[in-house]
Amino acid sequence: MKFGTKAIHAGIEPDPTTGAIMTPIYQTSTYVQESPGKHKGYEYARTQNPTRTVLQNNLAALENGKHGICYSSGLGATDAILKLFRPGDEIIASNDLYGGTYRIMVRVFQEFGLKFKFVDLSNPANLDGLITPATKMVWIETPTNPLLRLVDIAAIAAITKPHKIKLVVDNTFASPYLQNPLDLGADIVMHSVTKYLGGHSDTVMGAIVLNDDETAQKLAFIQNACGAVPGPQDCFLVLRGIKTLHIRMQRHCENAMKVAQYLQQHPKVSQVYYPGLESHIGHELAKKQMRGFGGMLSFELKGDSMPEAVRVMESFEVFSLGESLGGVESLCTHPASMTHASIPKEERIKNGLKDTLIRLSVGIEDIEDLIQDLERAIG
Repeated sequence: MKFGTKAIHAGIEPDPTTGAIMTPIYQTSTYVQESPGKHKGYEYARTQNPTRTVLQNNLAALENGKHGICYSSGLGATDAILKLFRPGDEIIASNDLYGGTYRIMVRVFQEFGLKFKFVDLSNPANLDGLITPATKMVWIETPTNPLLRLVDIAAIAAITKPHKIKLVVDNTFASPYLQNPLDLGADIVMHSVTKYLGGHSDTVMGAIVLNDDETAQKLAFIQNACGAVPGPQDCFLVLRGIKTLHIRMQRHCENAMKVAQYLQQHPKVSQVYYPGLESHIGHELAKKQMRGFGGMLSFELKGDSMPEAVRVMESFEVFSLGESLGGVESLCTHPASMTHASIPKEERIKNGLKDTLIRLSVGIEDIEDLIQDLERAIG
């Protein structure tokens, strides 16, 4: 079954009671049991919900995985993965990653005894010398947030598998439409469903997809025991959003490429980070492991002037200044003070994230309007 067909049909059946083609919103907290412990697969909505079950099955199919597990946010999914480990366990992560991921690792789980190393994994050789007997997981984003660096999933997997180290890939920027990490050797795929999967800036959710039965059972236990579950209304909205994921992603990719090309030739722009550009250091890898280059890009203005970058962001009319990404509308973000503010400035600078960097989530509006907005704002 091709992706567009899976997005609409995989894991989804007409409602058995009414024949409704859209999965109903099962807005209930509990389920009537025939006798104590004897039920029809559902007992309490934190543990299971039929709307959530359909979404989890659909997400698993999109990532070519066996198990899908949804959480109340992307960080809820990250939290569940980190709870697989014990004090003294070591985790190696990309040094260019979402600020919330860095924060939960360093400010929360490090306090409970997990150890973290942050390294540039765009060169897989950097991983070899860091693995110790305590290393239990490698966590990567690709493309990374916000510098759009590429990490070779298959090459990293070739290093982690002999050591029985779990490889987790945050696939939020690419979405399942552009990239399927499980097919490239990853053990777990994580999504902030809030972004491209939901696609309409109206839902907060996270998801994990994997194949291993034992690990899936542990993650489902954490989902139920810790309670970070999404509600049925949110699950319904995401199911509806996924039905147009393939169409939306096509337009996101088309628009982002044109925006990147426009910015690349702009006399006031010094650097554009977009894997679709041939000048991007990860362009060939992106062509190999992705089916398109995505809707995210970042750029810097000449002169590294913070006030000028702020002026540009405040001058947009079509691009809205706000957190998040992946919705149908275009957004601009200042990572240093917004999405990545929890990372110490010295770490941001060391990893190449300047205070003047502007990140764009390119939406699906008419490209002419987006280009005009950039012309007007940059000047």
